[in-house]
Amino acid sequence: MSTTPEQPEPDHVVVGWREWVSLPQAGVDWVKAKIDTGARSSSIHAFDLEAYEQDGAEWVRFSIHPWQRSDEDHVELSLPVLDRREVRSSNGQVEQRYAVAMDVTLVGRTITTVMTLSNRDEMGFRMLIGREALERGFLVDSARSYAGGKPRRAVRRKNWGK
Repeated sequence: MSTTPEQPEPDHVVVGWREWVSLPQAGVDWVKAKIDTGARSSSIHAFDLEAYEQDGAEWVRFSIHPWQRSDEDHVELSLPVLDRREVRSSNGQVEQRYAVAMDVTLVGRTITTVMTLSNRDEMGFRMLIGREALERGFLVDSARSYAGGKPRRAVRRKNWGK
């Protein structure tokens, strides 16, 4: 029996426990995300949610704050609603959330994943990447942070939408 750690499959990308990701649909180059293998679905902090109908389908308009601990900048998105999910938060509360499909670029690989919209204002990270996204070819190294790199500090302070 070998004591050597198993090597990742060649098509798998190694990510750390936290990463800077981008949201190409929203034109957002950098959002700090927690990689959370304990969460089934991914989630993003969303506010000013407004459901409406377009071409016979339910859509939701919402805003996001791309930067941690900053309410100055926001980006508005409108996406079709895939469904509404009951999600149990880390504190045990069950909440009904909109679920939408979003493109996420994580460590250079862009995937489309289901993202639930929730109020994460009081949480340490405004975005979580859960198992449904990670099982698409990512391996988590819990000893690493920012395997995909970090934006320069000046870029992190860029004013979005201004």
